[in-house]
Amino acid sequence: MRRLVNIPLIVLMLLLWSGCVFSQDNLQFINLGNYRLENGQIIRNCRLAYRTFGVLNTDKSNVVLFPTWLAGTTKDLVDLELIGPGKLADSSKYFIVAVDAFGSGVSSSPSNSKRQPDQSFPPFSIKDMVNVQHLLLAKYLHLTRIHGVIGMSMGAMMAYQWMISYPDFMNKVVAVVGSPRLTSYDLLLWQTELNVINNACARKSKKENTGMKTVAGVHNLHSRTPHYITANTPPEYFPQFLAEAEKSIMKFNAYDWAWQLKAIMGHDIYRSFEGEIEPAAKTIRAKALIVWAGQDLTVNSEPARTLARYLNADTLELQGDCGHLSFLCENEVLRDKVNQFLND
Repeated sequence: MRRLVNIPLIVLMLLLWSGCVFSQDNLQFINLGNYRLENGQIIRNCRLAYRTFGVLNTDKSNVVLFPTWLAGTTKDLVDLELIGPGKLADSSKYFIVAVDAFGSGVSSSPSNSKRQPDQSFPPFSIKDMVNVQHLLLAKYLHLTRIHGVIGMSMGAMMAYQWMISYPDFMNKVVAVVGSPRLTSYDLLLWQTELNVINNACARKSKKENTGMKTVAGVHNLHSRTPHYITANTPPEYFPQFLAEAEKSIMKFNAYDWAWQLKAIMGHDIYRSFEGEIEPAAKTIRAKALIVWAGQDLTVNSEPARTLARYLNADTLELQGDCGHLSFLCENEVLRDKVNQFLND
């Protein structure tokens, strides 16, 4: 009998889940007032959430930034054991600053804004999220440079944007299963999810999250590989599999999901270089570790591979059949590679 692996639960975990000592593992907020985005629109009463782990050394040289992925929170980074002593983000060596992205439901989001709720919340970009992270580090934590940035999926898109927006601010960047710009394949997936949400919201039935039921099927279809799903979910367990997938995804706010999707879809670090890779690559000064999953059906890995060649970056291909979520299945391999890269 084949063992049933709870893929929706893993996806839910992914989506949900002498120095100066800062408060440890405490959710903290900075209040930014009326924060102007790059499109000129303003987030009213803007708040940014973050957590810190570890000890900041005396020369402030051991800071590592860790932003979140689509629908993820800093709590997820902790629950999935990606942060901690000896973990991928090793808090026994580094002072980890984990930041909740706009649209996470923790930092300012369509779901928690009193003055700009739901569809009235202004659209933000990956670049906006990077800019506000820089503001946190530079103005509020009084840092002039950090050791590194680690990002996964949407967080990796932020890591790529960091290399362009603030090339002299960090020594190293780790970008895992993300992309410097989207391909038409990526856009097809995200536009499909966005269309589902938009159609549900357009009905104005106060049941916007019913669209998330369909998003659950689309998202789970692409999070793993066909081989993984068929090998671990026998047909007789399919109703349970689908029900759990729908239940887990429907917990997320549709507007939060859609606003982060729109940020992802607009992401392109080469935009200010007329779409050209070479001039953009020449401005990048941080050393890079670029990681992709060989069978990723969520984020096309080719743009990451291409930039890695231009940068002569360190690389790692996750070769299992877990698809986009390979960084969970192959966590030990990834952890060891990241630790070696950051420590060298």
